[in-house]
Amino acid sequence: PARRGARLGARHRSGHDPAGRQGGPLIPSRNGVGASRVGVPNGRWATALDFLSERLPRVSRDEWHRRLLAREVFDGAGQTVAPDARLRAGQHLHYYRDLPDEAPIPFEEHIVFQDEWLVVADKPHFLPVTPTGPYVQQSLLVRLRRRLGLDTLAPIHRIDRETAGLTVFAVQPATRDAYHGLFRKRAVTKTYEAIAPAPRTQAFPRVHRNRLEEDAGAFFRMVEAPGEPNSETRIALLEVRGDLARYALEPLSGRRHQLRVSMNALGLPIVGDQFYPTVRRGPREAEDFSQPLQLLARSLAFTDPVTGQARAFESRRTLDWGAAAPAPG
Repeated sequence: PARRGARLGARHRSGHDPAGRQGGPLIPSRNGVGASRVGVPNGRWATALDFLSERLPRVSRDEWHRRLLAREVFDGAGQTVAPDARLRAGQHLHYYRDLPDEAPIPFEEHIVFQDEWLVVADKPHFLPVTPTGPYVQQSLLVRLRRRLGLDTLAPIHRIDRETAGLTVFAVQPATRDAYHGLFRKRAVTKTYEAIAPAPRTQAFPRVHRNRLEEDAGAFFRMVEAPGEPNSETRIALLEVRGDLARYALEPLSGRRHQLRVSMNALGLPIVGDQFYPTVRRGPREAEDFSQPLQLLARSLAFTDPVTGQARAFESRRTLDWGAAAPAPG
């Protein structure tokens, strides 16, 4: 959507690369964190210090001066940049995001599988897959890089921070695109499980098709909208316990919050959901670790494009029937 594109563009203009890309083999990682990148547009900055202080003002000028002197800012050739260095339009600088007051996330990931090509991790609730916003060291990618000593590790797909379960990482840069292609071509069978209110009049199994668009009033939410469906999910009922039920969800497309919005549209919002049907806690508000979203990436299966092997992985986590009362539907 145009609004989302404008917001991402604003992030680029402010200097932060939202993809958190590493600068390439010439730019070293630090504590598992790849260097972020900022482009230099046309402007009249006298020095690198002036540019960084203006373009990335969340870091103070004194702190930028310290980082430059500490040789923590690099140009595209991997050379350190001095505070008084002159810059040119089109140049890129690389720096490390550093959050000295980053709050710990008190849950651990588990490694389900590892070989020379792949790492499959079982992610806890609340942990983002990659650095974002207030999370850098407290992200699955950085934790795994530090734990395994693999600076080349990169996710080949992502799940929501609030969702627990399986996430797959490529070990070798040369094979990343082959694994990414599996998800682009929808050649991966993905199954999720969720706990939500027991069905009343809804019939299962079913395929739910809808059109998802960003909520105009809250960028972090998605909503169903009129028009051609761009989202498709198979939903099956696994078991019922009183007022709650456990469902199997198989997304046939890959839209943001697809499973959460689809279940809510059926009048069956997932237990612990802070965004649907109404916003109970915004993305910048303090977490309540006692109320995790009861959504789990349960299994993944695909044919490995590098080895030709059939791969199948299963999460060892379970959902909590008693985590919270179901939200009203």
